[in-house]
This record gives sequence, C-alpha cells and structure tokens, in this order.
Amino acid sequence: MSKQEIFRKHKTLAFHLAFWIVYFSFFFYQISFGYGKERDLMESFGDAALHVSFIVVIVYINYSFLFPKYMRDKKLLSYIVSFVFFFCIDIGLYVFLKRQETSDARMTEIFSSTRFVVHHSLSVLFIVVFVTMFRFVEEWFGMETRKKELENENLNTELRFLKEQINPHFLFNTLNSLYYLSTINSPNTPDVIMKLSQMMRYMLYDSNRATVPLNQEIEYMKNYIELEEMRIDKEVPISLTITGNTDQFSIVPLILNTFLENAFKHGLNNHTKDGFIRILINAEENILKFMVENSKPQSPDKKEKSGIGLPNVKRRLDLSYPEKYTLDITEDQNSYKINLSLSLK
Repeated sequence: MSKQEIFRKHKTLAFHLAFWIVYFSFFFYQISFGYGKERDLMESFGDAALHVSFIVVIVYINYSFLFPKYMRDKKLLSYIVSFVFFFCIDIGLYVFLKRQETSDARMTEIFSSTRFVVHHSLSVLFIVVFVTMFRFVEEWFGMETRKKELENENLNTELRFLKEQINPHFLFNTLNSLYYLSTINSPNTPDVIMKLSQMMRYMLYDSNRATVPLNQEIEYMKNYIELEEMRIDKEVPISLTITGNTDQFSIVPLILNTFLENAFKHGLNNHTKDGFIRILINAEENILKFMVENSKPQSPDKKEKSGIGLPNVKRRLDLSYPEKYTLDITEDQNSYKINLSLSLK
C-alpha cells in the first residue's frame, strides 16, 4: 500500500471518528436535559450509546456493503429494496428496545407514538444520506486520483519511450558520418569513434536523470559539433554563442540536441560553399533562449526523410514543459531557423 493510500485511509477513519464523537456528545447533552427535567447521567449515557449504536449499524451496512454494491452493479431497485429492508429492521429493533426498557408511562407513550417513529426514522435517514454522500465524494476523489496517477504513469512511459528513440536516431546519424569518413580513409575516424564513446557514456548514464545541469547538456552539444566538424573537415562555418548564467539552471536531458542534429543532417547534406550553421544559447531570468539557424541546400535530396527527431522533441517538450515553452520555426529560400524559448523554473 502506498503512502498516499495509507494517509487517505487514516484521514477517512479520523473523519468518521470525529463525526461520531461530535454526534454522540450532542445527543448525550440533548437527552440529559430534555423532556423537562434533568436526567441521571449514566442513564443518559446508556440511552445515547444505544441510540448511536443502532445508527452506526445501519449507516455502515449501507456505507460498506449496500452502496458500494450499487456503485459496482448500478442496480437502483435492488439497492433501494435492500436498504429499506435493513433500515426497517434497524428502526424496528431500536423502537422495540426503547419501549421495553422504560417503566415511565409518559415515556412509553412517547416511544409508542407514530410521531416518534417518524421523527427518529427521518433523523437516522438524514445521517445515513450524509455519510453516504461522504462515501460518494471519497470514491469520486479516489477515482480522480487514480486517474491522474494512471495518466502520470502513462506520460512517464511515453517519455521513456521517446527518450529511448533518441539513441537510435543519434546513432543512425553518427554511423552515417563514420561510414563517410571510412570511405575517404579520413585520419579523423579514430577521433570520431572516441568522441562517440564519450557522448554515449553521457547518454547511457548521466541522461537517465529527470534533469541535468544546463552546462552539462551544452558540453554534450559541443562534443556533437566537434564530431560533425571532423566529418565535414570544417568546410562549413559553424558558430556557437553562449551567453547568460548557464551554470545556474537544469534542463531535461537531450531535448535540445535534436534541433542541432537536424541542422547538420538537413542543412549540410550537400556541403555547399555558402552553407552555415549558427547556434545561440542564452539563459537569463529562468528563461532559456535557444536558436539554431542553418543554410538550405541548393538542390535538396528528395529522398531525404525528416525522420523522427522533430516530432519526438515536440512531444517531449509538451510532456516535460507543458505551457512553459514556445517554439517558432521559420524558413525561407536560403535558411531554416528554429527559436525555442523555455521556462526553466
């Protein structure tokens, strides 16, 4: 049983105990000084205990058995018949005992009257309805809590699935780079493999946390840029500008690099002389501004697929930073730009 369930159970028990203590005290006070004269306290205590005991019996027959069965089966007629049966037995036994226990002719007349039976029945019915409504509210809030817990569990599962998709996506792009270097017998191939090893260590271990220091994420992105620079032999100008207090914030891991991957994958696939990539990172006042702009190839490869990167990162942003980010994507004939503004509170 979870801590929340234990707390909820004890909270319900405390509420019920408090309710019956207050009701017993009120009824005990009422009958001790009722009927025009002060009564013996022990006699009054016994009457109050008998009165409350019979109410407790019918209340919890309904609360624990009849009403939950109705909520499960949705059979209203069966519920009403069962409740009326137990209610009449409870009221009948109580009235019978009250008539038998008193030797006062006046009290016997009161307990034998239809008015007393009706008044007592209505009072008991009111308490039954009140406690049953509490059970209904309790069930409703319980269902809402379980629904939210299930939703959170599903969201966490989806986040893990999306995050696991990043690794194949990254490996696919990097292995393409390694394949290209190997075909030209580049001396950078061993360095690329070493850089890849360092990045994979980050992905396998550090990124398993819910958030990581922003500086750590930026360092990962720097490694990625260096890896890509090795692949293209620095033929294309790549600028990275970092401003603000990046050492004061944390971020969901691997959520920015997808935009960077797309810039290299789609922007420089033809290694155009006029190609470029510009990256800007600014962190100030709990707001991270991230901009990636890349050139568009003059003759884009029509067979090039967009892949899973962008839909993936958009969904991760929705789940990890709901209503806390804005993402603008603009493009013209020569360039493609994304602007992400993210609240890191």
